[in-house]
Amino acid sequence: MTDSCCATTIDIAALQAQQRRVLMIVLAINLATFAMMLAAAIYSGSSSLLSGGLDNLGDALTYLLSLAVIGASGHAKARVALFKGALILGAAIAVAIQIGWRLLHPGVPIFEAIGIAALLNLVANAACLRLLLPYRKGDVNMASAWECSRNDVFEGIAVLAAAAGVGLFSAGWPDLLVASALLLMFLRSAWRVFRMAWCSYANGDR
Repeated sequence: MTDSCCATTIDIAALQAQQRRVLMIVLAINLATFAMMLAAAIYSGSSSLLSGGLDNLGDALTYLLSLAVIGASGHAKARVALFKGALILGAAIAVAIQIGWRLLHPGVPIFEAIGIAALLNLVANAACLRLLLPYRKGDVNMASAWECSRNDVFEGIAVLAAAAGVGLFSAGWPDLLVASALLLMFLRSAWRVFRMAWCSYANGDR
């Protein structure tokens, strides 16, 4: 009986250590891609790149929060997941403001800069998604982290499409169109995370 309890304790400790290691890696990747995307967005004048950069910053904060509550109670994880949903919603609001500003100040972004930054970001996001894949059906803490990473991959593909559209049409509307689609994706994701966190909290997970 004692051996069984010790084995269970060791298994849980090993799982938590593995989760911390994965979250630290994806946190570092997202901080680096945020800096790269922000610089590229400023240089190119792209709303979709700025949307992606803000998403990466929100994800970095999400992974940092996830690190903080590994091993905590189910209620604590649910409360942090609610905050993660708020971060995603905040990113959506920032994107909406940026889109509004671009509509009032139209221009044609530099599609080459968008494409290069988007490709690098997509590769980084795909690596993060692969690292988090085993935890997609885990507790609310890791599942919400995976949800954020999955959004990043969709975002990377969408921004690449924006670069192609800007280059093909020599116009800014494809960039705004993709930014608007990302806005809807952020809103949907925020709702999913809020619902997941609330269900976990309401079920009394400890």
